[in-house]
Amino acid sequence: MSQKVLLSSREIHIILHRLACQLVENHLDFKNTVLIGIQPRGKYLADRLARLLRDSYGIENIQLGYLDITFYRDDFRRSDKPLEANKTQIDFLVEDRKVVFIDDVLYTGRSIRAALTAIQSFGRPAEIELLTLIDRRFSRHLPIQPDYRGRQVDAINCEKVKVMWEENEGEDVIYLVED
Repeated sequence: MSQKVLLSSREIHIILHRLACQLVENHLDFKNTVLIGIQPRGKYLADRLARLLRDSYGIENIQLGYLDITFYRDDFRRSDKPLEANKTQIDFLVEDRKVVFIDDVLYTGRSIRAALTAIQSFGRPAEIELLTLIDRRFSRHLPIQPDYRGRQVDAINCEKVKVMWEENEGEDVIYLVED
């Protein structure tokens, strides 16, 4: 197995600031916008962006939630191992609000399709946008595209994108891993 660094800690830091600025441009004070991290891996990116928006850009009223999509996926019964659901934590209404889904890697689009179904349990959003750190653009199974993307990666199917966060794995780095 070989791996090469796609993004270093410094590059991730720069991209996060760019994504935060794009969000501020489109949502200004976030009065009618909520951020939803797609569990499990989108949580780290959502946390980081919410912190940046508060600390670096002075946005005080960020509403941040986490959405578990485990049982909404079309492949959830195809695994031999027992499923481990993550916790959904949305303590606000999404009805008539702008929702920004946040996930680390956009691959086939199936996770986002599941999130679109799952969010309906919390109301009907006025609009849904997608922010992703890595867009694997040639791997899509569904016609889903991000509104905000950190980096586009042309990876073939035997390659994986591995996102590591300081909060979870001890360092910020993104690898392209070949099996």
